Amino acid sequence: MKLGIFDSGLGGLLIAKSIREKMPDIDIIYFGDTLHLPYGNRSGKAIYAHSERAVDFLFSQDCALIITACNTASAAALRTLQQQYLPASMYKNRRILGVIVPTLETAIDGGHKRLGIIATNHTVETMIYPVELEKIDPEISIIQKKTPLLVPLIENGGANWLPSVLEHYLTPMIEEDAIECLILGCTHYSLLKNEIPSIIGKYVSIISQDEIIPDKLINYFNRHQEIYEKIDKNSKIKFYVSDKTESYCKTADQIFGHSINIELTHLDPVSNKFVIASEPI
Repeated sequence: MKLGIFDSGLGGLLIAKSIREKMPDIDIIYFGDTLHLPYGNRSGKAIYAHSERAVDFLFSQDCALIITACNTASAAALRTLQQQYLPASMYKNRRILGVIVPTLETAIDGGHKRLGIIATNHTVETMIYPVELEKIDPEISIIQKKTPLLVPLIENGGANWLPSVLEHYLTPMIEEDAIECLILGCTHYSLLKNEIPSIIGKYVSIISQDEIIPDKLINYFNRHQEIYEKIDKNSKIKFYVSDKTESYCKTADQIFGHSINIELTHLDPVSNKFVIASEPI
């Protein structure tokens, strides 16, 4: 069996790479739902439908555990996937994890009391970060900021416009020392972690999910050896997307530092499920 990693676009590739570096032996399957990118500006109903199809595809490819490496999907769909989809499916003995609670735990472990977060529209609107933070430590404050332009700019080669857009979004959050720590609440934003310090200053910590999820996963495996033992250790990794473009493949190669083979899936109009392009539909 394999570890599955799911995202709507490029951000999850950073998670896949960082997990690969920490655990080079485990077999991984990555699925990017690039056909429906970006998730952040869609309705909760649409995000859930896309997320369910994505995890269903990864389970069909023999994944024992799936990491939903997408904050928007984690906010809109994770709880329902865990509590309703899994028990009613043929995959009831498998697991789905998200990235939001591990991210908050890291911020709190760092001793921060005033958090800031930049995220997609939907992630902010669900209030998932403040709600989960209240459960962990109600004494900690959090300021949220919708940053809807960042993912489209990242995905579509808009690097020249990113500095001014980031400054527009971040400046109000850092005025009067409003925050001690900035959470990059979208895995895409890990690509911006080197540009952000020049705007927010050296005294505001940055939490980037590509840096924390691998260690959180190792901790999970230590506590759930029965899941870890199911995953094959052949150092294999496969990449699938629902829409394959030249720019996506080029950026994916840059992220991994070498050429990677990305296979295309199709959305079967009859079953409404993703299937590998070489399979009959």
